[in-house]
Amino acid sequence: MKTEEKIGRMLRESGLSLSAAESCTGGRISHLLTTVSGSSAYYLGSVISYAVSVKEKVLGVPAGTVDEYGVVSAEVAAAMAEGVRRLTGSVFSVATTGLAEGSDGHYPEGTVWIAASGPLGTKTLLYQCQGARKANIVRFTTAALHFLSDYIETYTKHCKSANKTI
Repeated sequence: MKTEEKIGRMLRESGLSLSAAESCTGGRISHLLTTVSGSSAYYLGSVISYAVSVKEKVLGVPAGTVDEYGVVSAEVAAAMAEGVRRLTGSVFSVATTGLAEGSDGHYPEGTVWIAASGPLGTKTLLYQCQGARKANIVRFTTAALHFLSDYIETYTKHCKSANKTI
């Protein structure tokens, strides 16, 4: 089973929702999530935010965060994930910000920060790989979907084992 199908199954079974905020993946995460039949039952939407102004004005990344930490940072990825959750009202979200090619002087090419946000808080992951731009975008997307899947699975297992209503 593909990761996006596993995510869809978990969300359908638990009645939970998802959104995405993408920078360096340019909508690829959203594309894969919406290839799953029935995804409209749980997938609420996305914001593709290449520009810092969109990260700040639409997603609510706090002013100065990019200046302080850099656009490729755990702090920006987390703020993007939290912002798209607020914007869409989803239970879970995933966000990416990184460098598919080139370096920013701090991180090398092939670096992405991924954030997953939900009832367990916001978790971030630094993922680095080597390759051409298109290959890096595919790798970033795969890493983000796996990270998100693990986050959702942890939450749904915790809630079931604690006999809580989701």
